[in-house]
Amino acid sequence: MLKIGLLGCGRIGQVHARSISQLDGVTLTAVADACEPPAQELASKENAQMLSAADLISSSEVDAVLIATPTDTHYDFIHTACKAHKAIFCEKPVDMSTDRIRDCIWAVESAGVPFMTAFNRRFDPNFSQIQSRIARGEIGSVELVTILSRDPTPPPMEYIASSGGLFRDMMIHDLDMARFLLGEEPTSVFAVGSSLVDPEIGNSGDVDTAAVTLTTESGRICQISNSRRATYGYDQRIEVHGSKGMLRADNVLENTIEMASASGFRRAPAQHFFLERYEAAYRMELAHFVQAISSGSHPSPDINDGLRAQILADAADQSRHQGGPVSVG
Repeated sequence: MLKIGLLGCGRIGQVHARSISQLDGVTLTAVADACEPPAQELASKENAQMLSAADLISSSEVDAVLIATPTDTHYDFIHTACKAHKAIFCEKPVDMSTDRIRDCIWAVESAGVPFMTAFNRRFDPNFSQIQSRIARGEIGSVELVTILSRDPTPPPMEYIASSGGLFRDMMIHDLDMARFLLGEEPTSVFAVGSSLVDPEIGNSGDVDTAAVTLTTESGRICQISNSRRATYGYDQRIEVHGSKGMLRADNVLENTIEMASASGFRRAPAQHFFLERYEAAYRMELAHFVQAISSGSHPSPDINDGLRAQILADAADQSRHQGGPVSVG
């Protein structure tokens, strides 16, 4: 039985706690949060201990640490967990700084501890099946990947101010998905962005509408479209075009009912929020982590995947400001 200690009892921490409760071979033994009430509530609900972060990481009742705290705390928690020789599951991004992520990589590799970066969308049943079918050669060589990701509404301004910007906060999922599906590392990034949804986002120096083109050394192309506004629900679509055909995953709707009348065909809107849209993905990524730790195999995506996605996000932000393509190694 793998014993997990949860750092961070906010929204995403509670999602992970619910996933743990639904899986075999794992139990939530301890929780910690800088704010006591949510930690107390979650500890009571999950029959877990409420500890300080330091005591949780050092506890003999914790085999693995799940980091679901604000990004600026990840660096210290990763280093502390490495010193305690705990397996680590860390929410994205690992850190806002690629240099600090490299420091974390050194700590993880020096300690020899398993590390998984929580790019949950790789585990979405639809998206993971696309990748598996690409790997089986069903559509031949990948030529063009199209990723559309649009939120129903923007997050609060206080969140945007500390998020690192759209490319590092929102699009980083899509940048990782591009790597997952292209099968090659992007070598060039070209980005454009605007503030069309909320002028306050633009005033803060961020964008709410963006498009990025990634190109690999062999010429494979990925186009990513992001928006902080989608009036019809949480828009999450992928299309992969190859030399022998095409694979596509459409939105997951609130229901599968379709009505036909003289005015045409009507279907339900897309599911409205990421928590419901990716509920299965959150559960499956933790199942993968538990299986990897239990079997002694390497969890994926790992900390190096976290670094590579951050490099692409930084390059996209740089390209948006410079107005031209940016080369990446």
